[in-house]
Amino acid sequence: MARLTKAQREWRPGMPKKRRSTKAMFASTVLLLEAFVAFFATLAVFGLKRGEVAPGLILAFGIALSVVLVLACAVVNKPWGVAVGWALQLILILTGIAEPTMFVVGILFAACWWYGIRAGMRIDRENVQRDREQAEWDAAHGDGATGQSA
Repeated sequence: MARLTKAQREWRPGMPKKRRSTKAMFASTVLLLEAFVAFFATLAVFGLKRGEVAPGLILAFGIALSVVLVLACAVVNKPWGVAVGWALQLILILTGIAEPTMFVVGILFAACWWYGIRAGMRIDRENVQRDREQAEWDAAHGDGATGQSA
């Protein structure tokens, strides 16, 4: 049998489901897309610059960047996770040194990162406000789970 996660072990009937952060979902989506782009850009640079730069160096850097982008998804909820994401945006932009098209791609992804973080934080704030208002309404009017009958 599979091991249960901490949230699964602590769950009890009637417990409300914890809402996931929209900011984290948007940030993770951008980072995963960047990982794919970094991997395929690595293959393109490998094919184009193989004679100028050592192929092992190209592959090592590109694959390492792709792996770090994927692993960064795990830390976007931490207070310093967004800063890590911004550092990775800068690194992706700087890959334009090897392939000039990556300057444009990196800037576009940095814009997506900025918008995802900004919109995600706004949506998270709205969700907190909505949950607070719902809790106040439930407290004033009953939670509706008492089985009111006509």
